[in-house]
Amino acid sequence: MASIRELRSRIRSVQSTRKITKAQELIATSRITKAQARVTASKPYAEEMTSVLSELASKSATLDHPLLVERPEPKRAGVLVVTSDSGQCGGYNSNVLRATRELLALLRDEGKDPVIFVMGKKGLRYFTFRDLDVEGSWTGFSQQPRYSDAKTATDRLVDLFVAGSGTQVDETEEHHALEGLDELHLVYTRFVSMLSQVPEVRRIAPLVVSEDDEESGDSSSNGDDSSTGARNYSFEPGAETLLSALLPKYIATRVYAALLEAAASESAARRTAMKAATDNADELITDLSRQANQLRQAQITQEISEIVGGASALAK
Repeated sequence: MASIRELRSRIRSVQSTRKITKAQELIATSRITKAQARVTASKPYAEEMTSVLSELASKSATLDHPLLVERPEPKRAGVLVVTSDSGQCGGYNSNVLRATRELLALLRDEGKDPVIFVMGKKGLRYFTFRDLDVEGSWTGFSQQPRYSDAKTATDRLVDLFVAGSGTQVDETEEHHALEGLDELHLVYTRFVSMLSQVPEVRRIAPLVVSEDDEESGDSSSNGDDSSTGARNYSFEPGAETLLSALLPKYIATRVYAALLEAAASESAARRTAMKAATDNADELITDLSRQANQLRQAQITQEISEIVGGASALAK
């Protein structure tokens, strides 16, 4: 059995750990509110972008843009995995990596060669440790992503996808190692609530521009022209030109929305994990304190017994 000194040392150690987990819990709680606000603020732009592209697609005579055309025999599929830069967030990373493994297995079963791209240090370490090739990685912004972060990644992915279609693109050193991609997939964590974050797998290219993708069908009950999706847009220059210019921005917008969802999910998962760790620390401190008190009471009882015994011996 441990001594009182050992128990008190363990209590101090657990109390120090508890301070850290409690601080992490409070920080994650404050970040969730900001992350949710950013997700909400990004939705109107994404919805309007979807609406404009839907109208452009309907006005375009032929939808032959590489980002919209299905490849007859896709061989290489790019997979962009969104993870966190730091740990202490429970099963957040393990869940999204499990969904990634399932997607990679499915692509291989379909005869496609998956090409991995990673956002977040945890995902990069995961694939590097298992000696899996990572074609591109971007780190350092998992908790506070910016649109420029999403654009940097999507510019690379879109160029590789367009190169896979046989369309001429600007040659850079980054593109020499890979001929091109026939599909683009995104794996991230969708924020449902404070207690629920769900791994999500989406194909982002070739894409189908639809307002259903952004869950913008709430206007269907308004009874006006917007319920039919008609917005009376006037396009200058032509629909095909604008479609070519806006489609890469649309993909960047979808990736950015996924990064915002992932940031909110990461903070929620970290808050849940840190709250559980803090509660466990409280229980452990209570248990150790009870053991220390019992040992101290036993020592006091023994000392009193020895004093009484000594006094009785002297009286005799």
